Amino acid sequence: MSPSAGPTVVLIHGAFADASSWSPVIERLQQEGLPALAPALPLRGLASDAAYIRSVLDSIPGPVVLVGHSYGGSVISIAASGAPQVKALVYIAAFVPDIGESALELTGKFPGSTLGEATRTQSYPLPGGGQGEELIIEQHLFEGQFAAGVPAATARVMAVGQRPIALAALQGKATAAAWKEIPSWYLVATEDRNIPPAAEEWMAERAGAHTVSVSAPHAVSVSDPGPVTDLILRAVRSTG
Repeated sequence: MSPSAGPTVVLIHGAFADASSWSPVIERLQQEGLPALAPALPLRGLASDAAYIRSVLDSIPGPVVLVGHSYGGSVISIAASGAPQVKALVYIAAFVPDIGESALELTGKFPGSTLGEATRTQSYPLPGGGQGEELIIEQHLFEGQFAAGVPAATARVMAVGQRPIALAALQGKATAAAWKEIPSWYLVATEDRNIPPAAEEWMAERAGAHTVSVSAPHAVSVSDPGPVTDLILRAVRSTG
C-alpha cells in the first residue's frame, strides 16, 4: 500500500509515556507503506490536550485513523468530534469516556488498578502563577506497574523518560464522545495494572467497538506491537 493509497495514522500516547512508545508500531506501519504521525501530548489538561490534537488533525490533508493509548483515548474522543477527516478511532488499553466522565472516574469503576500505589505527586508551576500537581510512577515500580512483559532494559529506559501527567488532566470531564459517531476498534490488555481490564471491556462494549484481547501489560504498544498494528490495519482497511 503506497502512502497515497491509505489514511494517515495518528498515534496519541497517554500518561507516563511519550511518542517513542509507538516506535515498534510505527515501524510496522511504515512497512505497510502507511503514513504515520505521533505528536507529543502535553498532558497538562484534557480540554487543552484535545484542542492541541485537534490542531494537529486539522493540519493533515486527507483521511485519518486516530489511535489513542490510555489517557490518549480520552483526548481522541474529544479531538475527533466534528472532524470529518477522522474515519476511524482505535483505542489501545484506553479510556473511552462519555460526556461528563473523567479518566479517574472510569479507572475506579472496577477494581484492579494498582496505579495509586505506584505513583507519587509532585508540584509544577502553572503558566498564570501558582502550583499544579502532577503524577509520576516511581521508577523502581515502573516495570511491574506499567511495562511488565517489556524487556527489563527497555522498561528501565521508559521509566527514566516517562512523562508525568497533571492530576487535573485525569480529573477533566469529557465534553464530547466522538465514538458515538465514528466507527471504533478496541484492544483490551488483559494484564493491565493501570486501567482494570474489566473497565476496558466495559468501555469497549458500550462503544460498540470491534474488540480484541491480548495478554499484555498497559504498555502493550511496546510489549506486543504486532497485535496493536494488526488492529490498526483493520481500522485502516475499513476506510476503503
